[in-house]
Amino acid sequence: MNKLKCLIVDDEPLSQDVLEKYVLDVQGLELSGICSNALEALEVIQNNEIDLLFLDINMPKLSGISFAKSLEHPPMIIFTTAYPEYAVEGFELDAVDYLVKPISFERFIKGVNKAQEYWQMRNSKNLHTDIDDLKQYITIKSDKKIYKIDIRDIKYIQSYGDYIKIYTGEKMIITSETMKNIQEILKDPFIRVHKSFLVNLSSILYVEGNQIKIGDAFIPVGLKYKDDFFAKFRGNG
Repeated sequence: MNKLKCLIVDDEPLSQDVLEKYVLDVQGLELSGICSNALEALEVIQNNEIDLLFLDINMPKLSGISFAKSLEHPPMIIFTTAYPEYAVEGFELDAVDYLVKPISFERFIKGVNKAQEYWQMRNSKNLHTDIDDLKQYITIKSDKKIYKIDIRDIKYIQSYGDYIKIYTGEKMIITSETMKNIQEILKDPFIRVHKSFLVNLSSILYVEGNQIKIGDAFIPVGLKYKDDFFAKFRGNG
């Protein structure tokens, strides 16, 4: 796989130094530049091919969240932040990951692995979703393999740009499909709870505030979907 061209966008020199060292230590990454603010980063992105942004959220003048929203065709984004509460808002932007400062190298590598996995899937040309006549399982093409997935094993599905991530109890599979299409296929007991999430009602452990607990994951409930979700969750829908 070609190296991912990375851009670091952070106004803190210490954070810049840490991320630069980490990027240079990973063979699959190539450092294309370091910017101290969003305006500098915009110029670099407009004039260079950038695959992955390490983007600080709390920056002067224009935050990382606002900057990401302003990009018509953004690269993959890994947010770097001292404020983990921003993570829920970032779900809307299909961020690859969130690295909370101070960032360990182990956690950095985990985020990079996610980006490389997504990059491989995005560049695959043989992805589609199909379903058999009995509606008991779906077949998913992913990374030159065809997976047969029992619908009852699907815990939740997350949109990922032009792709979706299907989470079962054992694995996560990325495939080229829209959330709208997969929602039409799965029907009940699956329900849309957020712009980026479709969940299996039978897999929910509990709900706390606007967060759904499924396995080890916390999934946000969007305001648009809140009433319909709680009606069905309580058995009134």
